[in-house]
Amino acid sequence: MEISGIISAIIIGIIIGVLGRLVVPGRQRIGVLLTIVVGIVAALIGAAIASGLGVEDTNGIDWIEWLIQIGLAAVGIAALDRSRARR
Repeated sequence: MEISGIISAIIIGIIIGVLGRLVVPGRQRIGVLLTIVVGIVAALIGAAIASGLGVEDTNGIDWIEWLIQIGLAAVGIAALDRSRARR
């Protein structure tokens, strides 16, 4: 992976993480760095799922892929928030 790929993964991770965080109701007790990590992981897994479903490359914006990635980020953020709340 080239440096431009790493930078774009971080930027996409930030966007996906923030959008996932906005979907989860209430206040989340996780930091910005964890939000970015969750966003990057959700983006990678969401891209793989979209590829498996055959919707990874469509004409225009890949809305289905984005929705999958944001949903995964929301689930990841909610899970991290709940695990931190129990400590």
